[in-house]
Amino acid sequence: MKRLVPGVLLACLLVLPGTALAQRGGQGWSVLAADSMGRGNTAFSAQVGWPGLTLGVLHGNSERFDIGGKFSFNWGREGWVRFTDPGIKLQGWLRLMLAQTSQVSVAVTFQPGPFFYFNEGDTDVGLALPVGITVGIPAGSAVMAHVGVDIPFHVYFGEGIGPVFPILVGGGLEYFISRDLAATFNLRLGPSIIPDRRGDQGEFTLEALFGIAYRF
Repeated sequence: MKRLVPGVLLACLLVLPGTALAQRGGQGWSVLAADSMGRGNTAFSAQVGWPGLTLGVLHGNSERFDIGGKFSFNWGREGWVRFTDPGIKLQGWLRLMLAQTSQVSVAVTFQPGPFFYFNEGDTDVGLALPVGITVGIPAGSAVMAHVGVDIPFHVYFGEGIGPVFPILVGGGLEYFISRDLAATFNLRLGPSIIPDRRGDQGEFTLEALFGIAYRF
């Protein structure tokens, strides 16, 4: 399984051409999949679930490149299912669409930013540097599906946890209620490897979020 997912994504990158073909499904934009917003278009997104609440704005800087930002209030520490520490996270939001055809598109994302978790009177401060690759699959005009692999690497400063290397796989859907409004669902799961921890060096990590996206 670990070899299959990266292999499928690599095969997509090798065979897809660099220009879009006509008669694509979907509505020509997405916030979770690989279709870019398009030059000059902007979307607001909100999602809630585990590990928290996330609000974001994504703007189409060009036909292939999107830029924006996110604010998250989490009640699960970076998706770890065993911990319910509250925290906040501020992130940039960058997405580059690598390739697109009438049936599939591929994009990479980068969402850097600081985070703060509050635990028993103490504050853990760190920096998130997550990267991911997403394959978007339009399923008619109303549904955009996607699958992806995320590496949401992050590091805690000072004494304590240190660097964390999550490896998450999953997918999701965007259901377009109208041309500018979509209901969203995103799921990622997998292990988080913590090299500096003694004994138990891993945490099962889950992201399961429902929400909406509105283009304006």
